[in-house]
Amino acid sequence: MERTQIQLTRAQLSALRALAGQQNRSLAELIRDSVDVFVTRATAAGDRQARLERAKSAAGRYASGSSDGSTRHDDHLAAALR
Repeated sequence: MERTQIQLTRAQLSALRALAGQQNRSLAELIRDSVDVFVTRATAAGDRQARLERAKSAAGRYASGSSDGSTRHDDHLAAALR
């Protein structure tokens, strides 16, 4: 593990210490887990945005062979973004 130093507000530190005590965990462990959650969510949001942009750029460029493409486009787009 790498050692780092951060600065927190008094309120942030107080809240984190309370949570760490309630969960019987160290402050460092709680902060590491919080960073993991933040990075995972930020990465997922970026991935979703990238998928959305790819879907938008592909619209109208290809023939699907489907006869219901224009009437069920929302369903098709939702399936593509999953």
